[in-house]
Amino acid sequence: MSEADLPAMSVPKPPPLSAALEAELGSLSPVRTRRPLYQLAVLFGVSLIYGASLLFFLTMRDDMEELPMFWLATVAIGWLFGFLVPCYFALVPRKGTMTPRLRLAAIAVVIASIGFVTLGLAIHPMSPTLSQHYGWERFGRGHTCLEIGLASALVPVVVGAIFLRGALPVGSRWVAAALGAGGGCLGGLVLHLHCNVADGLHVGLIHGGVVVLSALLSAAIVPRATDPR
Repeated sequence: MSEADLPAMSVPKPPPLSAALEAELGSLSPVRTRRPLYQLAVLFGVSLIYGASLLFFLTMRDDMEELPMFWLATVAIGWLFGFLVPCYFALVPRKGTMTPRLRLAAIAVVIASIGFVTLGLAIHPMSPTLSQHYGWERFGRGHTCLEIGLASALVPVVVGAIFLRGALPVGSRWVAAALGAGGGCLGGLVLHLHCNVADGLHVGLIHGGVVVLSALLSAAIVPRATDPR
């Protein structure tokens, strides 16, 4: 047989599929794709309800009426954006892509971690009669706020990890850190509205430190759930 004979040859028919393979193919259903903006909205809504529930049981800070309302509102909005922005970069990819915005997520983690610690150290108005002052002498008593802040961060981190499960081939630690930083900012918002300890060390290193610690813990733990196996 020569190459000239090849065009005249008939194409062989493939063997028929086995009954088991046909049944398996027939049982396949379309894969449900991620809906990032919907997932972000769910995370945002569920987390805010959770944070509001914590505040309901913890009660609002009793020095609120003697503090500058502009400062209270502005810092609360800052914490809220600190929650939303890192979670947005972690969950919502650029148009036309499937993976989260890794570089922007990393930048958001760094800015939130440094920014809220610095803000708390620098700006922390106090009520002359109702605010408490711990300072270095009672700094260790701030562990309660640290625990409340990390508990507040738990829900957004867990919900985000569920949404991203199996969707992060690379860079999962920075994305997980962004979820943690966002959750830590939700914790900071809860503490901002609950805690009447108003010295700079407590507000900066404890309230702001919740963001840092939550980001580190999330980066260490969450990739075990989100990395593809």
